[in-house]
Amino acid sequence: MGRLRLFVVRHGETEWVRERRFAGSRDIPLTEAGRDQCAAVARALSGTAVAAVYASPLERARASAEVIAKPHGLPVRIVPAFSEMSFGSWEGLTRDEVQARYPEAWTQWRSAPHLRAPAGGETVPQVGARVTAGIAALQEAHRDQTIVLVSHGVVARVIVLGALGLGLDRLWTLDAAPAGITEIEYEPGWATVHRMNTVAHLEAVAP
Repeated sequence: MGRLRLFVVRHGETEWVRERRFAGSRDIPLTEAGRDQCAAVARALSGTAVAAVYASPLERARASAEVIAKPHGLPVRIVPAFSEMSFGSWEGLTRDEVQARYPEAWTQWRSAPHLRAPAGGETVPQVGARVTAGIAALQEAHRDQTIVLVSHGVVARVIVLGALGLGLDRLWTLDAAPAGITEIEYEPGWATVHRMNTVAHLEAVAP
């Protein structure tokens, strides 16, 4: 297994991101600002030799990836392993609404996210298992190459925690801003996080 240089990008802004709603497995479109954010990512990565662009099957990630892939003339490859965590009954609700309706679950989600699954949703360890398998498949398929993966907030955090060798209980020690760029280099038995959730490329994008 050779080296893999991986750029992990969270999708651009959606209305639900603005409203702080749990989107999870729902298909939510990008806002115009979200498309502008993705265009800024595309410009930031346009000088990098990219072998492939991957995305979650959810619309907000697919649409973001299409913008980012365009300068490279690459199709977007869809991988279900990198879909956002399913939040079950929480999907469509704001953070405040979840806290009001499910106070005990919310408290545990914020203090020990690896121990709490929303009703009808996934656990963080379940997300971690599929994401870990997905990363291993990318390493195998793209030896000594650079690729881009457009995914989601929880997935991006899980990927970074895995690269750092940290447990899923540390989920909230990381941030994952819309259109933030993370860069990780994998080699056999090791991973190096070169940058995490950088957003300098978004400074010229109107809020």
